[in-house]
Amino acid sequence: MLNLVLGYLGLGLVLALAGIGSSIGTTIAGNAAEGALKRKPEGSGNYMVLSALPATQGIYGFVAFFMLMGKVAESGALVFGIGVSVGLVCMLSAIRQGQVCANGIVGVSQGHNVFTNTLIYAALPEFYAILGLVGAVMAALML
Repeated sequence: MLNLVLGYLGLGLVLALAGIGSSIGTTIAGNAAEGALKRKPEGSGNYMVLSALPATQGIYGFVAFFMLMGKVAESGALVFGIGVSVGLVCMLSAIRQGQVCANGIVGVSQGHNVFTNTLIYAALPEFYAILGLVGAVMAALML
């Protein structure tokens, strides 16, 4: 019984934490975009791309959820550990990525040519969310 409770808690946490991180990250960048639109409205396409980047971690959380869903009965404690780990990595990655993107949005609105560099810098925290997802996939395949 405890095994099932832990497993379902892990499933909930991977989905919730990744989604929370994505919503915080996208609003951090979105707030910067709103301010940037007042200064340089012609950059709205760049602002939108940078604001949307942190949303991908929520997708990774959903993929991990989907991969682990059928493993709860087999190893609930492992699903809990993976869920918490991947959820936290995705959450923190999305928040920090949102901050990087917000700074890039401000830079673009000030007339600096930093869009491409911001995409590169924003890919760095994303990499760790991808590693977390790959770890979850590998663990799910081993069960």
